[in-house]
Amino acid sequence: MPRRILLLITDLEIGGTPTVVRELATRLHRPPGVHVEVACLSKWGPVADQIRDAGVTVTAFDATRSWQLPRVVGRLRRLVREHSIDTVFSFLVHANAVAAIAKPFCQGVRFLQSIQTTQPDPPWHWKLQRAAHRAAEKVVVPSRSVAEVAQKWSRVPPDKIAVIPNAVDPDEFDQAPAPEPSLPFSIGFIGRLDPVKRVTLLLEALEIDDDDDHFTDLFHIEIYGDGPERATIERRARELGLSGRVTLHGPVADPKAALKGLHVLALPSIAEGFGLVLIEAMAAGVPVVAADVPGIRDVVRHQETGLLVDPTRRRTFRAHLFGAAHVFREKLVENGLREVRERFSWDVVLPQYRALLGVDD
Repeated sequence: MPRRILLLITDLEIGGTPTVVRELATRLHRPPGVHVEVACLSKWGPVADQIRDAGVTVTAFDATRSWQLPRVVGRLRRLVREHSIDTVFSFLVHANAVAAIAKPFCQGVRFLQSIQTTQPDPPWHWKLQRAAHRAAEKVVVPSRSVAEVAQKWSRVPPDKIAVIPNAVDPDEFDQAPAPEPSLPFSIGFIGRLDPVKRVTLLLEALEIDDDDDHFTDLFHIEIYGDGPERATIERRARELGLSGRVTLHGPVADPKAALKGLHVLALPSIAEGFGLVLIEAMAAGVPVVAADVPGIRDVVRHQETGLLVDPTRRRTFRAHLFGAAHVFREKLVENGLREVRERFSWDVVLPQYRALLGVDD
């Protein structure tokens, strides 16, 4: 009997979890034995185009308001019934909640959920997840840190949690070149411009001091992404005298292109469930400097595969950025690529999903 699996996610905008869903869908989809579809609660997004172009069916439920919940649940029920779906695997709290509401109307269908964050706010997300997880057979998380907060804040039983890391295909990444000693080196950020990412701390760490005028010639900051913090970041760059050293590129559909132009990647987030961009940078030969917080610690080993720092310690953060780009670059690049191949490649991770889903190789 062919397997028919639906991956359900809140949205398919550019981001870490939509990328994971895209890769999982395209790698599991192997007709006629395994048929995978993807659905999102909101409107059609850029990642939906990528999934469709890879030959996987995508459905957008076009929800934009909470009062549309009954219609969305109804559409999910019909999709499951009409497409003979045997497994619904939902990602992120809103999709998990919708799947949980639909479950009683989908007899004989297996339900799995995924939590991808350690961000504490808003607290009601965790309360909603506390109710939603009861409808799931298993809850998949990408790191031990997410497992801990899922148990603490949503009371998910430990034996219900499966830790499966996010993954990339390292062979798909070109290796970024080392910085030229005579040219400014590129410090990059790739991600949603959200307060939790603390991009302004990166700017503050690189503020030009009165006693180091030459410092302005040593770096350029490349910011890829969009979100509610964009105007704040632009204003802070002006206030710090960095406007000429900061470029905001907007969202990037494929981070591989952006990574090729970077010499170090910075991720000063206050909370991460995993940080997919970290292993993307490692695969591309870009050293990483990241906040020493749960989630990131599950991915980066300090002074081995990257540098971890309290980004509020401005001078230490700055020194780590320079050290990663120049002093420790060779070691971090070599170890980072090895780590990706051994722990975070799809060759290693996909069999874990296959076992969870009961899909034969």
